[in-house]
Amino acid sequence: MAQPQPKPVDPSELAELAQAVIRSEKFPMLASIDGDQPRLRPVSPVRTDGFTIFIANLARYHKTVEIDANPKVELCYMDSNHDQVRITGLAEVLSDRKLLEEIWASNALLRQYLRSPDNPELIIYRVVPSAVRFMREWALEYYDVPLED
Repeated sequence: MAQPQPKPVDPSELAELAQAVIRSEKFPMLASIDGDQPRLRPVSPVRTDGFTIFIANLARYHKTVEIDANPKVELCYMDSNHDQVRITGLAEVLSDRKLLEEIWASNALLRQYLRSPDNPELIIYRVVPSAVRFMREWALEYYDVPLED
């Protein structure tokens, strides 16, 4: 049986290839650290600005404790073609009121379940990337995606 041959990756297209995976996959996996144990769970981003991803969370969830103790996280997106994007970065609590209100206004589920952007249960994390990597299915090689300055 012949080994699959992935389509070559043009380095000038890396950012767009990675963005296409992010747009097509709505529920990436978020990895965080619980002491010395990695934890992984699907999340539903509430906003994406380039490779900066915003994730809603409830204060009572255990990932709140994990991220408070160690804000280093990684998001992994995989599309239906099995292309992957991995975003490594720091999760910080969003404190920009204007941006919080924009996210709130654009998300009916947040409004339905939490009733107010001032609900003390609501936390929005901004995952600020330090590295973004892209891999095509079967390529077995990650490409570093340039981050915009």
